[in-house]
Amino acid sequence: MAAERLYLVTYDIADPKRWKHVFKTMKGYGRWLQLSVFQCRLTARRRAEMAADLEALIKPSEDHILIVDVGLADRVEPRVESLGKSYEAPTRRAIVI
Repeated sequence: MAAERLYLVTYDIADPKRWKHVFKTMKGYGRWLQLSVFQCRLTARRRAEMAADLEALIKPSEDHILIVDVGLADRVEPRVESLGKSYEAPTRRAIVI
């Protein structure tokens, strides 16, 4: 099985219509943390697919996406400091369909 890495993806999209498309796309790759921030556990292949999908949606002269590689998903435990509203860290759980 391919190793998953943990990524934080954050974006600043100038056009609300493009922002909506990026948001919907990101929901398929990770867990929504905050307005334009997602936490994703991805293999190298899924990370490349995500980047290609996002590149197809944005306008490079106006939009900006950051993909931060935090490390191997099973070996890193992000430490998050939250100010203001309470924050609940995403938990990994099995979903039976």
